[in-house]
Amino acid sequence: MKKLLIIGYVWPEPNSSAAGRRMMQLIHFFHGQSYHITFASPAQQTDHMVDLSALNIAIENISLNCTSFDDFITKLQPDTVMFDRFMMEEQFGWRVSEFCPQALRILDTEDLFCLRNGRHQAYKQKRDLSDEDLLTSELAKREVASIFRSDISLMISSVEVALLQRLFKVDASLIHYCPFMLSEAQLSQENPSYDQRKDFMVIGNFRHAPNWDAVLWLKQQIWPLIRKQLPNAKLNVYGAYPPAKATDLHDEKSGFLVKGWVDDAVLAMQSAKVCLAPLRFGAGIKGKLAEAMYCATPSVTTDIGAESMQTDLHWPGAIANEPQAIADAAVKLYQNELAWQSASDLGQKNAQLMYQQETILAELADRFTQLEANLSSHRQTNFIGSMLNHHHHKSTQYMAQWIDVKTQLKVFTESDS
Repeated sequence: MKKLLIIGYVWPEPNSSAAGRRMMQLIHFFHGQSYHITFASPAQQTDHMVDLSALNIAIENISLNCTSFDDFITKLQPDTVMFDRFMMEEQFGWRVSEFCPQALRILDTEDLFCLRNGRHQAYKQKRDLSDEDLLTSELAKREVASIFRSDISLMISSVEVALLQRLFKVDASLIHYCPFMLSEAQLSQENPSYDQRKDFMVIGNFRHAPNWDAVLWLKQQIWPLIRKQLPNAKLNVYGAYPPAKATDLHDEKSGFLVKGWVDDAVLAMQSAKVCLAPLRFGAGIKGKLAEAMYCATPSVTTDIGAESMQTDLHWPGAIANEPQAIADAAVKLYQNELAWQSASDLGQKNAQLMYQQETILAELADRFTQLEANLSSHRQTNFIGSMLNHHHHKSTQYMAQWIDVKTQLKVFTESDS
């Protein structure tokens, strides 16, 4: 049986974030490919993390800048290693290369962190993100270098695939487009009708800056415009890890109801009449909007929210970027059953076109099979990656070894005293 090591930036929480659900989709894919899976992470375990051991997945707590990882991976000798976000490749990639050189190295980007961060900074400066911003970004240099060093990078957004190829000259052989995956059961599920639903909803992990900004924008500008037209409407605000500043926004009088954690996000989405996702910055594709599609819940979002999620069909709801336009679109969908039904039907059609699990997984399996069969030649043609592995990993290695020695000396000194 082949062995897979996943090095996680965090432990997967599928009920807390789209990233957590995405990770579980990939884990189930590798299970289906008959891999024995070990999930390792330097992060602290949480109450909301999935029970990996119940899925027959071994778990390992690992430390940054510590030679204990060398012993661990030497003993494990995985056939494939998947890094969860580029920071984990930076930390552990050189150790994988040194102690397990034959392993296929996969980078799961989730979304381009440099793009998300760049848009956030540009938004705070009240301007658009430029190519120059990205080309001079330290984060972009780190992240794109990690992509070059990896054998293959999984990209969730077609827009980000195009950006990597156009701006950073990343060869197509190093990238694989792999969006969210929805099962046939999800794509064909029965959903409540217009009359069976009520209220608006917004959902998103509060630790994710674009989600928190969207909630604030709703509270301060958009929701008052909706309530002006619908005085009895309610907005249910869901999301993991709400801080005090978020729960303080709860206001029964205005119908702005901060409910925080929800045990069943799908049921919450199915119960809502309209999903609001007014995102002003961010990257990747949005799990909440994919969920809205297969739950047949019309959504109102922005150009950023809908990025890389549109088909030749109309958006299943509305795309608008100004408070009044967002509010008017939301009210129309809420009040007009014909408009609501049309958007509801489009949601499931769009999801069928973009996220069919069977097709996406077949393409992913084929790509990995080709890579495994031609790994040596694949690496030889990636000269930039080979060069970056040589130089960057050496510098990271020496820094990590210095920190490790310093830590050991500190422990030795303390025990001696």
